[in-house]
Amino acid sequence: QVQLVESGGGLVQAGGSLRLSCAVSGRTFSGYFMGWFRQAPRKEREYVATISRSGGSTYYADSVKGRFTISRDNAKNTMYLQMNSLKPEDTALYYCAAAPVPIATIADYRYWGQGTQVTVSS
Repeated sequence: QVQLVESGGGLVQAGGSLRLSCAVSGRTFSGYFMGWFRQAPRKEREYVATISRSGGSTYYADSVKGRFTISRDNAKNTMYLQMNSLKPEDTALYYCAAAPVPIATIADYRYWGQGTQVTVSS
């Protein structure tokens, strides 16, 4: 069993920054592809970013490209999401997820955290 715990959310003004963390326990962290998703009220869960097992490859949704940076520290069993130039439309509950196989669809993510709230005021 793998447990994921997000932290680092909060209230920030537009243009500000936050760094989210996802601490993973239970299995070998480096064996998992990892991702960030978000869900705003009354909207579908939305893909944000993905990182490969080694951290050497990263992928982003167009809506966050150039503003957000996904990274991981396999020695600390932790993944991060650095969010800069935040906009009110970035307001959502942010989730981290782990996939034991190369990611093709959201269904490949087997484990999910409970989420951390990010609120961006205008």
